[in-house]
Amino acid sequence: VQLQASGGGSVQTGGSLRLSCVASGQSFSGYATGWFRQAPGKEREFVSAIYRSGSSYADFVKGQFTISRDNAKNTVYLQMTSLKPEDTAVYYCAARWGPSRYSENEYVYWGQGTLVTVSS
Repeated sequence: VQLQASGGGSVQTGGSLRLSCVASGQSFSGYATGWFRQAPGKEREFVSAIYRSGSSYADFVKGQFTISRDNAKNTVYLQMTSLKPEDTAVYYCAARWGPSRYSENEYVYWGQGTLVTVSS
């Protein structure tokens, strides 16, 4: 499975962005897909994940970010709203066969990352 993340950019505080993660190589439907982020000088952290119809979120993005998937397009989305400067990071999508996990070590396939910059 190859993953391609896109949709990052620069926005002001309160703005929105939608990240996309497109999978190629085989059907995506049996895979959990997670979004992680890494801010400058910090470790990479879990943001959200989706497996079939179930989704999970880190506490700090609940109500702010929404993850969804379109199996026909082999794409997972992360809709980000009410963005804050602390959301500035490189966002990575990752995939694993089976249910979602919070640990990045559980994910086998990784995209290249897309940069989100939120200015005040």
